[in-house]
Amino acid sequence: MAPATAVLPEAGPVAPVALSARRPVVAAERLVAEMVPPPRFSGVSFGSYLPDTTQPSQYEAVRVLEEFAAGLNAAAAPARRGWFRRGAPAATGPAGVYLDGGYGVGKTHLLASLWHAAPGPKAFGTFVELTNLVGALGFQQAVQTLSQHRLLCIDEFELDDPGDTVLVSTLLGRLVEAGVKLAATSNTLPEKLGEGRFAAADFLREIQGLSAHFRPLRIDGQDYRHRGLPDAPPPYADEAVDQRAARTPGASLDDFGDLLAHLSVVHPSRYGALLDDVHAVCLRGVRPVEDQSTALRLVVLADRMYDRELPITASGVPFDQVFSQEMLRGGYRKKYLRAVSRLVALARDSSRS
Repeated sequence: MAPATAVLPEAGPVAPVALSARRPVVAAERLVAEMVPPPRFSGVSFGSYLPDTTQPSQYEAVRVLEEFAAGLNAAAAPARRGWFRRGAPAATGPAGVYLDGGYGVGKTHLLASLWHAAPGPKAFGTFVELTNLVGALGFQQAVQTLSQHRLLCIDEFELDDPGDTVLVSTLLGRLVEAGVKLAATSNTLPEKLGEGRFAAADFLREIQGLSAHFRPLRIDGQDYRHRGLPDAPPPYADEAVDQRAARTPGASLDDFGDLLAHLSVVHPSRYGALLDDVHAVCLRGVRPVEDQSTALRLVVLADRMYDRELPITASGVPFDQVFSQEMLRGGYRKKYLRAVSRLVALARDSSRS
């Protein structure tokens, strides 16, 4: 008689977490330690960047940034060779580089490649994360902490909030005085792509006394997230969202309205911690966002989800309808367009899985 074969019971449904029930507490030390490229860009390099063959500016950007990284390494090398050196010379070249271009042309890939190629200590964060760090540490402590770095990379530099722009401009001035090298990216508005260095001119004007320290690099090209790709995928039914959440380990499940309300009581610096141990996001009842404050909080959450490559399964309206046309024409349109691009990309990831 053949031995009996044990039959394992089928795995039951997984209880998803609710982001709207989480209230993370984040120490300031974690904010500093997490100033590294997001997981999506943890292994990138100049070699893995694939320039568009029709865009010479992309090849030029790689060349200039490789030289910038080489200067940082050359300046750091003498300090490692022996005890009898007086100290490392300052890195040659400009104090900073600024990558100016539209959405999805690979600016963050290049910025992260520079960070990976440069010697430490070094820091990488978005403009919003940098302002959050200053808020958590205080201005003087932030200056003291970041002054110990050789390189600070700032992704998605934002010019739409005068107060934050002045704050960060003052911070960068203190860091340049301390010998810290800088690199930054921003987005040219899509309707301005034919007008030369529109974003670069804004950037250099807003940082005022620092403009002479930056070399602007124009990067032209088409948003890679939409090269040959369809529009936002159609939303799921509520029942399908629930089923996906139940069978996906590490999934979260929230009503969209509840999550938006919860974001108002969690500081944006904690949105990353809100997603700790989450591997997929499920949302019921996505709808157009009605007010600007809520929309801006959603932008930050979209950035953190995109950083972590979290596929989004959602019911309701498609993500390209979340922000009204009035919002997309307003002063924060760069943020909203970036968020739409990222939310749509994550929704596509879910539809393929």
